[in-house]
Amino acid sequence: MVQELLVAVVAALCFGALYLAAGARVVKQYEHGVLFRLGRVTGDVRTPGFNLVIPFVDRLYKVNLQIVTLPIPAQEGITRDNVTVRVDAVVYFRVVDAVSALVKVEDYKFAVSQMAQTSLRSIIGKSDLDDLLSNREKLNQGLELMIDSPAVGWGVQVDRVEIKDVSLPDTMKRSMARQAEADRERRARIINADAELQASKKLAEAAQQMADTPSALQLRLLQTIVAVAAEKNSTLVLPFPVELLRFLERAGRPPVPDGETPAGETPDEGMPARDTPAGITGSTVRGGPPPG
Repeated sequence: MVQELLVAVVAALCFGALYLAAGARVVKQYEHGVLFRLGRVTGDVRTPGFNLVIPFVDRLYKVNLQIVTLPIPAQEGITRDNVTVRVDAVVYFRVVDAVSALVKVEDYKFAVSQMAQTSLRSIIGKSDLDDLLSNREKLNQGLELMIDSPAVGWGVQVDRVEIKDVSLPDTMKRSMARQAEADRERRARIINADAELQASKKLAEAAQQMADTPSALQLRLLQTIVAVAAEKNSTLVLPFPVELLRFLERAGRPPVPDGETPAGETPDEGMPARDTPAGITGSTVRGGPPPG
């Protein structure tokens, strides 16, 4: 009798242990558990830790509350200024209501992915190419709002949406490269013109200063000679005033008696001009009857 009782107790304990093991559930820190009893949601959401359910009656579904990184496949579309582009993005979202994520939508990840692709195509059609390339913050906010509006009813919250890359046709890339090159060339010409204007003003001031002080021009000439000679050139070009050459030429000629014109000079240069008949220049008029 005692032996049969011990066997029954041991059997009951084993059955209880098996029942307890079958009904034991562990919910992790980053999860929430939703309990379905005979197909209906029962009780509150199970918090992280050890939880017991009724075996073969209850079913506990665990929902991950971590932020999910969902890449959006590249979508091809035509912008508002008729440029064909391919744009891909990434969505960061998380579940805030585990019950809604399981009950109101079949697969919330797939639903968010399809909504993100549709919204991305819509954003491409409403934007210009310049906005896609330089004004991405505004487009990211608009895309986040378009995805988050229906996702709220699914118990999903969109934290952030980022446009990763914008692919352009090769012809458009070449056109943009030519535009950038032309713009840089325009800026370079403006800078050169501005430099020429400033240099001309400084040269005008220097010329005025040299005009006031003639010796400054000679000093500048000497500096130029020194600078050219430092290059070890075999030929040196030296500017020389023409007036100085004429002065030296006149100084080297022998004295001429009064009343005569030096060789190489006209009467205007060497002495006062004489009265000559009309039509006769450069010769001396002698007396006598005119030719017949």
